[in-house]
Amino acid sequence: MSPRRARADKPPSGNGAARMAAAARSTGDDATQDEAERTADRLHSAAIHLLRRLRREDAKSGLSAPRLSALSVLVFGGALTLGELANVEQVRPPTMTRLVSALEADGLVTREPDANDGRLTRIRATPKGRTLLLRGRARRVSALAAEVRSLDEAERDAVARAVSILEGVIDRLR
Repeated sequence: MSPRRARADKPPSGNGAARMAAAARSTGDDATQDEAERTADRLHSAAIHLLRRLRREDAKSGLSAPRLSALSVLVFGGALTLGELANVEQVRPPTMTRLVSALEADGLVTREPDANDGRLTRIRATPKGRTLLLRGRARRVSALAAEVRSLDEAERDAVARAVSILEGVIDRLR
């Protein structure tokens, strides 16, 4: 993939984001791009930007984004084999081996023999790993809650309704 292509695949940030989103919308045939597409495009962009801004809190954990992501899968999804974890994280097994080894060296995960198949090893988050991840999640939620609190009552109610609707959309996308 060319560097130009890689940059195009990444969502824009800052003031350039609005310009690029407007340009992307204006390059399509406005007659064929219906309201649902425009809404989906805005939602997609907003979700990416929201998570990117909340991710700033993750630096306080001292872990890289890939390590935090793998640890999150283990904390919330339970123990997995290395191959299963690599599949969920959409990386190759050698990459996951390096990530898990680093997490293990930090005492955040442990390797255990599979109870049903002695040939397999399962990776499990340790209590230290769970605590680190949950504290990070609490920091992100706290930062977002502060912004939600700054909304007026009608806006907070609208956000709460929108979240309920989005949860249904997410369930249907599974």
